[in-house]
Amino acid sequence: MKRKTSPSKKNAPRTAATSSRAFKETWRPESQTPVYTIPYGPPTPKSIRDVLKRIHSYIDRHSPACLVDRRNGRKLTDLGKINSDADIAQGLFRLISYEWGVVYQGMMLASERTGDHRYRDYAARRLQFLADATPRFRACLPARPAGLNQPAFISIIHPHNLDDAGSLCAAMVKAHHAGLATGLAPLIDHFADHIANRQYRLPDGTFARHRPLKNSLWLDDLYMSVPALAQLYKLTGSAGYAEEAVNQLELFSRRMFNKGKCLYMHGWYEDCATHPEYHWGRANGWAMLSLVELLDVLPDDYPRRGIVLDLLRRQIAGVTACQGGRGFWHQLLDRNDSFLETSATAIFTYCMARAINRGWADALVYGPAAIAGWNAVASRVNAKGQVEGTCVGSAMAMDPVYYYHRPQSALAAHGYGPALLAGSELLPLVESGRVTAYDGAVQFGPMLEEN
Repeated sequence: MKRKTSPSKKNAPRTAATSSRAFKETWRPESQTPVYTIPYGPPTPKSIRDVLKRIHSYIDRHSPACLVDRRNGRKLTDLGKINSDADIAQGLFRLISYEWGVVYQGMMLASERTGDHRYRDYAARRLQFLADATPRFRACLPARPAGLNQPAFISIIHPHNLDDAGSLCAAMVKAHHAGLATGLAPLIDHFADHIANRQYRLPDGTFARHRPLKNSLWLDDLYMSVPALAQLYKLTGSAGYAEEAVNQLELFSRRMFNKGKCLYMHGWYEDCATHPEYHWGRANGWAMLSLVELLDVLPDDYPRRGIVLDLLRRQIAGVTACQGGRGFWHQLLDRNDSFLETSATAIFTYCMARAINRGWADALVYGPAAIAGWNAVASRVNAKGQVEGTCVGSAMAMDPVYYYHRPQSALAAHGYGPALLAGSELLPLVESGRVTAYDGAVQFGPMLEEN
């Protein structure tokens, strides 16, 4: 009887677990072993889950879902007693903001990927709180009051711009589909009306603002509109929402996408014949996230799907070319002397991982970049669960000095949702078994020894 023989070691597939030349490169002399300032190689699923848990724990403590009387700080438990002096209890983060719309979506994805209900419970409690309290505030705030000291609910009841409507609308539609909260439909309809019918536009239909100059385009507004339109299309089946989403992507890209660098500039002004192009990291992240969100809901046979997919692939290529040596992306993507920025890094990491997991991008080419991006983001999540190194909210500028000197803060809410999304989407990528190593370098797919 013939003995079964094992495959030749020469031709056996190599993996990070079996290779003698895996990520630690223990075969090299000490003097030739690289010293990484950020961990290199694929993270373990446990390490990703640990980061997600720390983030959840931190923001759960510092974003209370309760009401107080602004005159005396007393807690209000009876919704029937809500008046114009009531407001959300102060925490470190605002429950009603576009940044927190991303957090709610990140929590929902974290729950889906990990099976841990603490994340969906976070989103469910806060969104149910908003759904329950909004009708009461609407009754006592029939018009938007003047001045800066306004209750947080005013931006739901009287949206002023896309920031007030888009991200929260997308989060609420996703929560509605997941059965996380009741009573969201009136809020969703209200946001949808603002986006579709009330938001200011250029004559060709492009969403625009009169800030900082008349007829300005903010790249950020792609995220403040397209994901909501995508989710409304999924919710209602109305093709008009999908058409509007693709139209906005085309209209913005026609003016703001640099076809040579495959990057977007941050701002466009109607009165400028030429534009100094500043490729701000987070705004490029918002644009890429918009492409991913739309592709998630468009059917494979949708006539204009190819336009969206082509834009995503080109932008991923352009952004990957700008990734720095520590896995981060820079505040201005193509200016390596600008600071390393966390929120943009997290958004790009999520989008690349999502594109790979969905089959829209090649894991062989972009998988290592996604791994490096997550390792960079994870290095900025401290023991408390704070996400450090995030650029604070920013306007558009006509000079680089503004972007170079924006403060970075763990209280900048923009970093938390993207970090949750990035870790959650990286989990299936690292658990897929496709991550390997060759001479210490991250690869995707089985590596063979040379004959």
